[in-house]
Amino acid sequence: MAPNPAIMQAVEKLGYRVTVGDVAAQSGLEINFAQQGLLALASDAGGHLQVADTGEIVYQFPRNFRDVLRNKFLRLQLQEWWEKIWKVLFYLIRISFGVILVASIILIYVAIAIIIIASLFSNDNNDSNSRSSGNFNFIWIPDFWWIFTPDYDRRYSQSYTTSAPEEKKPNFLEAVFSFLFGDGNPNADLEKRRWFQIGTVIRNQRGAVAAEQIAPYLDEIGQGYSRDYEDYMLPVLTKFNGVPEVSPVGDIVYHFPELQTTAADQGQQSIGAYLREKLWQFSSATSGQIALSIGLGTVNIVGALVLMVLLRGALAAKFGGFVGFVGGILGILLVYGVGFLVIPAIRYFWIQHKNRQIEARNQQRQERAVVLNQATPELQNKLAYARQFAAQKVIGQENLVYTTENELLDQQLQQSDRIDEEWRRRLEQG
Repeated sequence: MAPNPAIMQAVEKLGYRVTVGDVAAQSGLEINFAQQGLLALASDAGGHLQVADTGEIVYQFPRNFRDVLRNKFLRLQLQEWWEKIWKVLFYLIRISFGVILVASIILIYVAIAIIIIASLFSNDNNDSNSRSSGNFNFIWIPDFWWIFTPDYDRRYSQSYTTSAPEEKKPNFLEAVFSFLFGDGNPNADLEKRRWFQIGTVIRNQRGAVAAEQIAPYLDEIGQGYSRDYEDYMLPVLTKFNGVPEVSPVGDIVYHFPELQTTAADQGQQSIGAYLREKLWQFSSATSGQIALSIGLGTVNIVGALVLMVLLRGALAAKFGGFVGFVGGILGILLVYGVGFLVIPAIRYFWIQHKNRQIEARNQQRQERAVVLNQATPELQNKLAYARQFAAQKVIGQENLVYTTENELLDQQLQQSDRIDEEWRRRLEQG
């Protein structure tokens, strides 16, 4: 079984020496799942177990553990290759919509030009050269090819402003895809962020919290009975192996022993006061690129309708070859042009509806954060009771009694003085 990518990332972020609680809080995985994943990763990547005098276990990994896994698992190699290939394929897919739009406009207007020129020749053969030449003076063939260049955005924006763009924007072909379909879900990692922030809150509070400290990071906390009895904390307790504790006055706080043990003191980590969902963005394209996309879509539809009228004429009936080919696919080109404008319009109104829902949820979480910051005396007493269970155990090298990195006999000799001192202390206590 290939190692879990979330566990691998957590190990790297935490400095390659971790406890189960460290990984669970960093990755948002359940405690039991994180423990199983760490054991599997240590076995496959040549990691070591370090046992503290209190029985806690620290996992130590080599910094090149990814190279070890890559050589061991063909699946990881194939996955890395596929990620590289997919980046290229997806880029080609993204720009293909812009390429199709440009190609559609070129095909339509070239076919229109051929029909018009042929019509002029048939009306007056003697004046055909002058008339067709004069006609070409009014035919504008846009310079479509410069929009394929990588620095299109910079050149296009400079025609409107002399200031340099503050951040990299997509070129025109990428902007067409963004205009059509947007740039993906901005909250695709919402659950990962949610559990990371919840785990960080618990770690910042040294493993003991009240429900009001967790509520700003949840969506629904229920109403009435379920809210008063804090049923919304059950998923948090399940994920991080928490234990409810009841105060003498009946308040409930939550104790997470396994998140109180860490391989290194990370201090207080800064996080937001509440989980904030990101609003959906219509497009990352500039306003100029969006206007140009709408304009080209309109040009495509108008051209398709004009060509459709011309192809119904008696003269156009004799055309074959290029004009016949364009006429055969004209329905597809027209549908593409209509969809090019209809899809973004539908998506725009859908985004407005979606963002109203997101803002409502953000507002609810913010209100819960305000309640926590303006704690009533009852809530302050509850938080004070939670702090009675707060603790942190940092397992350093001086706390270790055994590690798989060295032979057991060598460790016993190195720890002999310490073992004697421990026995003497226990005898004195007895």
